[in-house]
Amino acid sequence: MRPAGGAGGPEELGEGDPREISGYPLYARLGEGGMGTVYLSRTRGNRPAALKVIRRKYAEDPQYRRRFAREAQAARKVAGYHLVPVLDFDTDAEQPWIATAYRPGPSLGSVLASHGPVPVATALQITGCVARALHAVHSAGYVHRDVKPGNVLIGADGPWLIDFGIARSADSTGLTGTGGIVGTLRFMSPEHARGREPGPPSDVVSLGLLAAVAATGRHPYGDGDGMGIAASIAGTDTCPPDLDGYPDPLRHVLRAALAADPGQRPDAARLAARRRPGGR
Repeated sequence: MRPAGGAGGPEELGEGDPREISGYPLYARLGEGGMGTVYLSRTRGNRPAALKVIRRKYAEDPQYRRRFAREAQAARKVAGYHLVPVLDFDTDAEQPWIATAYRPGPSLGSVLASHGPVPVATALQITGCVARALHAVHSAGYVHRDVKPGNVLIGADGPWLIDFGIARSADSTGLTGTGGIVGTLRFMSPEHARGREPGPPSDVVSLGLLAAVAATGRHPYGDGDGMGIAASIAGTDTCPPDLDGYPDPLRHVLRAALAADPGQRPDAARLAARRRPGGR
C-alpha cells in the first residue's frame, strides 16, 4: 500500500473519493495500492480508524471476495502488541471494506526509500517487534503471507504490522490470489516461491529478508527484478545466499531465519528472542 502524500501522512480527498462509507465519515486519504484505497475515518465511538476500500474490479471477482472475507474474519480473531487490530468490516458491500485502528506514521518501506538503511540495532529492534506480532498471528492459526517493509508502520510507539490482505488459516488449502501466487516476490520463502502453500515458517523467512534490507539496503539474494530474486530464493537449497558480508548480530539472525528447511527455522517467538544481543 503506497502512503498518500509520499511520507505516510493524510492527503486531501479528491473529487472522485467518497465522503462516507456505511456510516463512517471519510476525512482524508491515507494510502493507495493495487487492491484499493485507505481513508482516514472515525468509529462511532470517535476512535481514529483506517478504512480500506477494495477496488470494484476485485470486488466483482468472487474468488477475491471470498479471500477478502477470510482476511477480515482472520484478522478479527488475532490480537497482539505491534499488530494493528481490526475494528469493523463488511465483506458483502458493493465495494468490500475493512476498518482497522489508525496508527499514524510512515511505512518502513517509505522510510527506507527516503532515508536509506536504518542502523543495525534499529533494524533488529523492528525485527523483534514484528516477530512478536507474527507470534500472535501464528498462535491464532493464521499466516500473514506478505511480510515486507511496506506492511510495517513506524509509529511514535514502535513498529506495527498491518495488512491481512492475504492472511489465511494455516490449515486452509486451495485459495490463492487473483492471477496466481499471492505475495511479494522479493520477500517470499523458498517454498512460497516454488508455488507451495506457505506456513508460519514462511513468514519467518520474509521477516529475515526484511531485516537484511532494512539494515543494509542489500537483499540477500541480489539486486535483480522480482522474478529473478524469487527464482534465486526458490533455488536456495543448492545455492544459498552469501551472508558473510552482513554485520553481527544480524548475520546470526539471517542464518537462522533464512534456513532452506522450514523445520530448521526458529518460530516467531524464538526469532524475537534471537535478535537481542546474546540471543541464540
